[in-house]
Amino acid sequence: MSKKQVWFEVEENETIDACLQRMQEAGYMPISRKEEPLFEMKEGNPVPVRQIIRFKGMLCED
Repeated sequence: MSKKQVWFEVEENETIDACLQRMQEAGYMPISRKEEPLFEMKEGNPVPVRQIIRFKGMLCED
């Protein structure tokens, strides 16, 4: 039995469209999006590295 809601993260070398396609192939439909920055410490200061994007997917019921 699959979970009704699952978070899908856009991988580092993946486009948003590719992530949405992966969700659709797994049988999920996006219902929300969450973004948060990823920082790395350089010389004692936080430096932004990239943006982490996650989509909350709801299981599609046929």
